[in-house]
Amino acid sequence: MTAHGASREAFAAARERLDALTDSTSVDAAQLAGELATVTALLDREVSLRRVLTDPAQAGEAKAELVQRLLGSRISGPAADLVSGLVRSRWSQSRDLVDVLEELASIADLTAAQKAGTLDDVEDELFRFGRIVSSNTELRAALTNRKATVSAKSELLGSLLGSRADAATERLVTRLVTAPRGRSLEAGLEALSKLAAERRDRMVAVVTSAVPLSDPQKQRLGAALAKLYGRPMHLNLDVDPAVLGGIRVQVGDEVINGSLADRIEDAARRMAS
Repeated sequence: MTAHGASREAFAAARERLDALTDSTSVDAAQLAGELATVTALLDREVSLRRVLTDPAQAGEAKAELVQRLLGSRISGPAADLVSGLVRSRWSQSRDLVDVLEELASIADLTAAQKAGTLDDVEDELFRFGRIVSSNTELRAALTNRKATVSAKSELLGSLLGSRADAATERLVTRLVTAPRGRSLEAGLEALSKLAAERRDRMVAVVTSAVPLSDPQKQRLGAALAKLYGRPMHLNLDVDPAVLGGIRVQVGDEVINGSLADRIEDAARRMAS
């Protein structure tokens, strides 16, 4: 998320508390994600409550006690404790609290996938779903239709993802589609993909080639990019015949163009050095 000053510090502290919670085998990360999403929706809707909980003139402990009174019977102890810690913090603006809660919910779901050994699948599914949406105008229109009900969108996503994608992927995409909070679908999917990559401290490279890369080519390219950027690299692979015999690699805002043969040869040299 983009935050400044006090909100950035509050977010960093909340990330540490979330990691500590989800490291515990007694905490269900997927359940925690759902509960944080519920609180996100509540505070996004109840502006006056959000302002009270982020009011710097109010004592942190008093705000934490209010959270316990309002939410203690509706969410689990770990979730209530996490939200209580959030409201004790200082915030640059009240909306930052909701943004952080939403991101923590996504991180908790990705942590659940990581614990289940399916995080790589979730990363790939988020990327592929984004590609499907961008190439299917009718599907995008149905998912972004403001007149469509939450249940209708959820049912559509269930039919698309329910038997084909990881449960965490379906939860993440459903929350994004049913509660976009001003974001475009594409921007939301990109943000989720970046969060998924961060769970393994990896950068994301979007690789577009004329034909599918072989496993050895993918391994050499991934290793070369990891060495170039100094961090593990996750490859999101896309095929576009318009690339002709070449390859296009995008890492963040940086785009690397070149022939496939040249890139693989360069990867091999980097591996040997």
